Amino acid sequence: MSLLHGELVVVRGAGDLATGCILRLVRAGFRVVALEVAAPSAIRRTVSLSEAMYEGRACVEGLEARCCDTVPTAWAPGDPVPILLDPEGRCLDHLRPVALVDAILAKRNLGTRLDMAPVVVALGPGFVAGRDAHAVVETNRGHDLGRVLLTGGAEPNTGVPGLIAGRGGERVIHAPVAGPVEPCCAIGDRVRAGDPVLRIQDVTVCSAIDGVVRGLIRPGFNAKAGLKVADVDPRGLREHCFTVSDKARAIAGGVLEAILMLGAGEAR
Repeated sequence: MSLLHGELVVVRGAGDLATGCILRLVRAGFRVVALEVAAPSAIRRTVSLSEAMYEGRACVEGLEARCCDTVPTAWAPGDPVPILLDPEGRCLDHLRPVALVDAILAKRNLGTRLDMAPVVVALGPGFVAGRDAHAVVETNRGHDLGRVLLTGGAEPNTGVPGLIAGRGGERVIHAPVAGPVEPCCAIGDRVRAGDPVLRIQDVTVCSAIDGVVRGLIRPGFNAKAGLKVADVDPRGLREHCFTVSDKARAIAGGVLEAILMLGAGEAR
């Protein structure tokens, strides 16, 4: 019997890294349901299925997702991924998934437990394998990106963005003050150092580097001071703005490896 076909995996979160995991799992033959908050704060919105919470639907690399009140009773390959407003995971007792993936990337555990599914996989810091999840997947850029950990946890959060083309913290824009975000450009636009990217209240925030705007939080989003609200990619390749990133694909590979290694399909 197939280990994959038709088995259900629930993913907490549907931002860009979670979307990479969802895409990999669906293409491997799993059914996937994603759980989200009412107003997601993804900045890589063009590759985040969480946009369905605002628009009703979203599509990334040919994979469609739809915001649903309940999970459809019938399922066929190619059907849209249901996204539920259920950040606490209240639906789990009803859905009884073979695996749960915490892809919220909050850098801390927001309620994921070992007893939520036969296999529980968590991404990044804030989790300990064997205590919070059966496996933890490393999310820090570098040699161990995507590594599956069955003991211990991922590298601690450094608060410093990983290097892309030699650029780290200067490629990421955080809200200098609290308030609604007013974009000055769009995802995919090319900018030079000093060009305005967004405004919050009466503060204009400019790019520190040359590149392409790869991420920009939803217009009107009421950001807290310090929230990550934009990302400029120094590689300058516009097409990268509309496809799942190398980082997301590496992490997704780790998630699929963990589920298969821990035998989710046979756990039922």
